[in-house]
Amino acid sequence: MGKRNTSRKLAMQVLFQTEFQNSPALDTINHYLNRQSQFDETKTWTLSLIEGVLEHKTSLDELIKKYAVDWEINRMNGVDRNLLRLAFYEMKYLNTPIAVILNEVIELAKKYSTDDSPKFINGILGNFVKKECLPE
Repeated sequence: MGKRNTSRKLAMQVLFQTEFQNSPALDTINHYLNRQSQFDETKTWTLSLIEGVLEHKTSLDELIKKYAVDWEINRMNGVDRNLLRLAFYEMKYLNTPIAVILNEVIELAKKYSTDDSPKFINGILGNFVKKECLPE
């Protein structure tokens, strides 16, 4: 597993745990990342993803609401919600290739979420990509 892939997984786990426990993000980040035996580069990228998602959470949630037709964000599976936040963050604010983001987020959904999650997440992100990322 690559460093960035590992960072996405760790970021999703920290974001989920922070939200689930309703704890201060910094406490969760420090506690969780200090227990990991990852390389400094992986931890740095993980922290960057977490901080970016938390900084832009409101706008990311608006994107989720816009593209998750007939779904209330607070009723979504917590893993799915945080994977969507990560994916939207990378698509909107970083230069990560879209295909890489889609592939890795779907793989994380297959591993850590429900059987229906990959299709659900792919539908939302695919809709966003068609409408906002591809030239007409």
